[in-house]
Amino acid sequence: MIDENFICKNCGQKVTKLGYTARDHCNYCLYSLHVDNLPGDRSNNCHGLLKPIGIEKYRDTYKIIYQCEKCKQLHKNIMATDDNMDLIINLSKKI
Repeated sequence: MIDENFICKNCGQKVTKLGYTARDHCNYCLYSLHVDNLPGDRSNNCHGLLKPIGIEKYRDTYKIIYQCEKCKQLHKNIMATDDNMDLIINLSKKI
């Protein structure tokens, strides 16, 4: 599992590694890159931007629902503890 710092391809913010699991999206704008087949494996070759389009309840937290802007595949990531809660709340209003 790869947990690393990166520069967000959507908003340009420097995103630091998460520390407790693989960081899989920007905590500022919530966008992600379509780079994983399995969480943290970085083995997907699409590399399209994953746009956050919704949210769903998952156990005691939430999953962000994404659609890849390149291949159109839907994808889900568990929200991180330091995610922008204003954006999470806005996504929840789309349900």
